Amino acid sequence: MIKREPNMIEDDKFDVESDRFSTVEIPETAHKISIDSWFQAGVVLTSGVNSVFVLGYSGTIMVHLGWIGGVVGLVLATAISLYANMLVAKLHEFRGKRHIRYRDLAAEIYGRKAYYITWALQYVNLFMINIGFLILGASSLKACYVLFVEEVTMKLPYFTAIAGFVCILFAISTPNLSSLRVWLACSTILSLIYIVVASVLAAKDGMNAPPRDYSIHGTTASKIFSIIGASSNLMFAFNTGMVPEIQATLRQPAVENMLKALYFQFTIGVVPMYAITCIGYWAYGASASTYLLSNVNGPVWVKAATNISAFLQSVVALHVSVERSTKVGSNLLKRLSKLHRMLKS
Repeated sequence: MIKREPNMIEDDKFDVESDRFSTVEIPETAHKISIDSWFQAGVVLTSGVNSVFVLGYSGTIMVHLGWIGGVVGLVLATAISLYANMLVAKLHEFRGKRHIRYRDLAAEIYGRKAYYITWALQYVNLFMINIGFLILGASSLKACYVLFVEEVTMKLPYFTAIAGFVCILFAISTPNLSSLRVWLACSTILSLIYIVVASVLAAKDGMNAPPRDYSIHGTTASKIFSIIGASSNLMFAFNTGMVPEIQATLRQPAVENMLKALYFQFTIGVVPMYAITCIGYWAYGASASTYLLSNVNGPVWVKAATNISAFLQSVVALHVSVERSTKVGSNLLKRLSKLHRMLKS
């Protein structure tokens, strides 16, 4: 019998798999349970909000919604996302048990079908977010490359491959959320670098630029689709996709500590994102790029350092989102255990 650890459960308690006869104990999660402070969770959540995606919100949200629609949309998205995450956080300890994954919580409340639906939706969300991080990280590398090479020969797919390789190396060195302690501080510093530098350079360009065009361009049909896309980006901006997984690492009382982390995320944590989004749109108006560092003007070394910081932060942020898939190993153990019993019988 495997020695029981605080974050381990018996296989026969995992109702979704309907495997009630195994005596093999397996890890319920690769995360460390009940060891982190609410502040660390708040930093994890804030790093997600202020990830490299913020460099595109001026062009992907404000350009298509304008000043009134963009600002109102940001405020509403903040309030709705905070309320939704609070509801999930309060369900963490449901029926006397801590539910450390979205799909487990869905199964406990709605049954087996909800488990698989939630599992599928989480991995679709995971795939889309991580593809975005890879593309933005690759764009940062390419933007840095273009600064020093006059004749551009390397295309974006090459930089995407480089970014993916770096992400793999980083994932190997940091196996779980709790091992990100030092890297969370690095991620916060990197976020501040590209947000502050991009905001300062954009503000400088805005003060020296002629009057900007803030109107929403396009036909009626294109405006409708653009508004729908910008609205989805608003909700995506605050989507962590893994509140129960992060909450599982918190010390008791887990619910109160998670609420503190969420309050931190949606107050202090959203200020940098609000600032760079509004400053970028104010400076460039309808011509704001989907990657703000492509618009700004400044010393080459400053822009290079900013792009590198954006790339490195995308690596850390991608790894945080990947943590929700760490259950794969324990699922494999379940299958092997079941196969072993079948062979014995």
